[in-house]
Amino acid sequence: MFSNKRLAKAPEQKYNYAMALTRHCWKCGREYTLAGTPGRSEACICGADLKVCLNCVSYEPRAAYQCRDRRAEPVFDKQMANYCEYFEMARREFVAKTENNSRETKARDALKKLFGE
Repeated sequence: MFSNKRLAKAPEQKYNYAMALTRHCWKCGREYTLAGTPGRSEACICGADLKVCLNCVSYEPRAAYQCRDRRAEPVFDKQMANYCEYFEMARREFVAKTENNSRETKARDALKKLFGE
């Protein structure tokens, strides 16, 4: 009744992009594996709070108050836990921050050269 062609194994994908997107700590990149969103008192093993603007899907550095959600009240400490009702933890790839390539580091180096330090 069933042919072997229908039961043939699907070709394997070279990259699985869905697996690369994880919910993780904004500071160290450790994956958050529990279901649901973290509470205000939850912290990562590195000591960073998890319910912070930097972990939210609505966080956008170029938007007003760095938040795309217009209903949310402004939060000024983006790395500190807050009481935002609209928080939803973002799924994304972790990219470690490199301090050597930052704009701030380049500006400081230029000033040091200028003043001869």
